[in-house]
Amino acid sequence: MGRLLAIDHGEKRLGLAISDPNQIISKPLKTLIISDLQYILNELVKIISDYDIEKLIIGLPVGMDGKKTQQTGKVEAFKEYLQNKIDIPIVMFDERLSSVSAKKSLISQGIKTGYNKYKIDQTAAAIFLQQYLDKLNY
Repeated sequence: MGRLLAIDHGEKRLGLAISDPNQIISKPLKTLIISDLQYILNELVKIISDYDIEKLIIGLPVGMDGKKTQQTGKVEAFKEYLQNKIDIPIVMFDERLSSVSAKKSLISQGIKTGYNKYKIDQTAAAIFLQQYLDKLNY
């Protein structure tokens, strides 16, 4: 059984989180600055290889009403791009409120979020990856 990699796609950064090999627990991995697609692709291919990733879980940003937003279209286009470049399954998973939960979690741990926005991104990815894993395992 391989690991899962979650991607929280924001305007400026991609927050990444990874599951354990048994696909039970998630943890933040790293944050990538969005510069160009080739850089992102190279980084993801390296992570997929290094960690034996078997599936990508991309956070689907939808509004609280469940409707698509402007960001939804960007993330769907990103998924399509990856599907043409990476040969593992890619699924979308509702990420509503994961960034809010991540920020609250970091603040409760005494971590200042103003200077640590990258931590919010990777923690948000870990939160919705954990929700995906919980749904998968129960």
